[in-house]
Amino acid sequence: MKAGFKGNLLDTSTALLAVEDPAKLSLGIQKAVIAGPNFLSVVAYWEVMLKSMKGQLDIGDPRAWWFDTLDQLAATPLPLRPQHIAAIRGLLPIHNDPFDRALIAQAIVENLTFVTTDSTVALYESNGFRVKS
Repeated sequence: MKAGFKGNLLDTSTALLAVEDPAKLSLGIQKAVIAGPNFLSVVAYWEVMLKSMKGQLDIGDPRAWWFDTLDQLAATPLPLRPQHIAAIRGLLPIHNDPFDRALIAQAIVENLTFVTTDSTVALYESNGFRVKS
């Protein structure tokens, strides 16, 4: 792991709000997103796709949402790799959302600040994990 954090991993709700209604984000999150560099995980894309298919999220075509969001937030896509999945095992059982747990693991492995609207995630914060909420 490199010293210092190398950017922001945006959680799903942060990415959705940053594009649709950034005023609903805290000033700290707004500044972090503007400052970048930002990463958006395929895990967020997967979550948006599933919620859209279930009718729980109305964003139009989730495929178009993915590319538009990457573009609007100047974000780099982050693939899900085996080391991310392995890192999930080391997480305390604080949060039950499998998407958030995967995103937290990615942020830890990739040395990224996790930018989230979920205050529960801050309970994972440690020397190897930084949260911006």
